[in-house]
Amino acid sequence: MEETLLGFGIFGLILGLVVLVLYFWSIIWSYKDAERRGKPGWLVAIVVAFLAWPVGLLLWLLIRPSDTTPYQR
Repeated sequence: MEETLLGFGIFGLILGLVVLVLYFWSIIWSYKDAERRGKPGWLVAIVVAFLAWPVGLLLWLLIRPSDTTPYQR
């Protein structure tokens, strides 16, 4: 019984770390993607970070512009 709980604990820890890495990666990627597409990256990163994690990322993927021409400042 103790071995099973220990195994689940390690699995849970690894799964939590994977989800955390994916969370931060999606924020960084969405920021860079928004900047490449001429949108305010900080705003997109905040939306992705503070909406329920996969919902924010999916929302950006749905509404992002298709043009990848860099924004001229």
